[in-house]
Amino acid sequence: MKISTTWTGGMAFLGKTPSGHELKMDAAEQVGGNNTGARPTELLLQAVAGCTGIDIVSILTKMRLEIVSFEMELNSTRAEDHPQRFTDVHIHYSLKGDLPEEKVVRAIRLSKDKYCSVSNSINANINVSYSINDMESKQLS
Repeated sequence: MKISTTWTGGMAFLGKTPSGHELKMDAAEQVGGNNTGARPTELLLQAVAGCTGIDIVSILTKMRLEIVSFEMELNSTRAEDHPQRFTDVHIHYSLKGDLPEEKVVRAIRLSKDKYCSVSNSINANINVSYSINDMESKQLS
């Protein structure tokens, strides 16, 4: 995969993807940016969410299950010392629909352990919890 990223002034960059999309990135004002785009670290966590979400939708669809709604909330912790890498990421999946718990858990595990190339490319402890149809949140062990 090849991408291009061009400096557009200040601390801002414009990334162009092989699929033809553009991503604007910038730093916060307190570190010299103008807050005109997402932070690269924000995009990294969004990429984790997008990757695992696509996996789970694909797996559940192949199981012939219908998802009514699907949201994810990611909370992360970063190291205090540079390079301030992500040390922990917690993903909470919230799904609604006629979704048997064991099949949702299987889809989450397959994404986490096998398919999500983004989450498996970062060096952080990734913890997962889920809820289906507003049931009490459960930790995936």
